[in-house]
Order: sequence, then C-alpha cells, then structure tokens
Amino acid sequence: MSVKPGTPDVEQPSIEDRLYTVKYEDPGDSHLDVELAGICEEKCVTQDCVSVCPANVWRDEGDDGVPTIAYENCLECGSCRWACPHGNVVWEYPENGSGVSYKFG
Repeated sequence: MSVKPGTPDVEQPSIEDRLYTVKYEDPGDSHLDVELAGICEEKCVTQDCVSVCPANVWRDEGDDGVPTIAYENCLECGSCRWACPHGNVVWEYPENGSGVSYKFG
C-alpha cells in the first residue's frame, strides 16, 4: 500500500485528520461573526450554528450564550448561516487569495 505525501496514515481518519489536509490562508480578519450578540443571548436556545459546523469553528465555550468563532478552521460551507433560525450569522467569503484551499479535490 503506497501512502501519498501529506496524507494521514490511518485506517479510519478522524475529522481532525481530514481537516489537517485543508490549507487555510489567513486574511487576518474573521469573515464570520454574529450580527447582534443580544440575539444569541436572549433568543437562541439550540445554538444551531455550533451543531451544524463540520469543522468545529463555532463553539459553545462562553457563559453568555454567544458562540466563540475559530474562523481559521472554516471550510466555507455556509452551513452556519443557513442553520441560524434568527438570521444572526454574518458570513462573507474571505478576501481574494485567502481562505480555504483543498489539497485532494
């Protein structure tokens, strides 16, 4: 069995192993945010942005109900924006030349 360079050498690669194959060119500023923190605090009980994110970008780590955002892991799928029932997710493409690049298609 030949192994491709840069490919995780595991039988069943985990999500973290698969995400490791994705290259992200950091533009320096997040392309993700919440429109109004108060909406997360007062209206959101399910945190759908956290539960649908395949890359664990949106995280429920705070006590205030507002998710933290690790935008560097973003796959730019847009799931968070569609999952928020309050339309409170700000999602834009990163600046030209930055963002995600897939190595293996």
